[in-house]
Amino acid sequence: MKMTTKPTPDEVATAYDVWSEVYDTQTNATRDLDATILQSQDPSLFRGDVLEIGCGTGKNTEWLAPRARSLVALDASEKMLDRARERTGVQHVQFFLHDLRKPWPVEEASRDTVTCNLVLEHIEDLSFVFSEAKRVLRPGGRLFICELHPYRQLQGRRAYFVNPNTGAHQSIRSYLHDVSEYLNAAVDAGLVLVQARDCRDEGEPRTAVPRLLSLLWRS
Repeated sequence: MKMTTKPTPDEVATAYDVWSEVYDTQTNATRDLDATILQSQDPSLFRGDVLEIGCGTGKNTEWLAPRARSLVALDASEKMLDRARERTGVQHVQFFLHDLRKPWPVEEASRDTVTCNLVLEHIEDLSFVFSEAKRVLRPGGRLFICELHPYRQLQGRRAYFVNPNTGAHQSIRSYLHDVSEYLNAAVDAGLVLVQARDCRDEGEPRTAVPRLLSLLWRS
């Protein structure tokens, strides 16, 4: 594992530090649907050496930990990571405080799967993330992402929370990414699309705008 240096917090990481206090307790349909989608994937996807980028409070980490041979989890928010480390069954997980826009502290061709959930709306340059995923994946490895759907972003939706200190709704800096941006960044990195899903809340009609977009690629 490569060495990593403590990142300088930016406005996104600072906002997530505040959100960490209530992230797991406030109502959040996007968070909950994301967990459902991740857990519905083929179990073999998570049995090898897994890298989770943007692990947050460990809502997915806790589920991944007993299934993976090894698990490395990265996040830019120190307080989110503090919460993640407190979860049950994560003692063998390697947690790193890391800016995901910088080279990841993971060796080349060392991971079978990279998973990225509810992260990329906060990152302007998708090409870097996909190129790093390609670098750390073994041949045949998989990259799974689940993100706020671009159609929903076009409606003005973005990550937000009720600030526990002020009671005000606080939005977090985000970038609108078209579906084509995800696809082209992956192609440029040399990844092959395996599966794409538009994910709606349970019971919603097909005419409803999907909440999340999930995509799976092969290295």
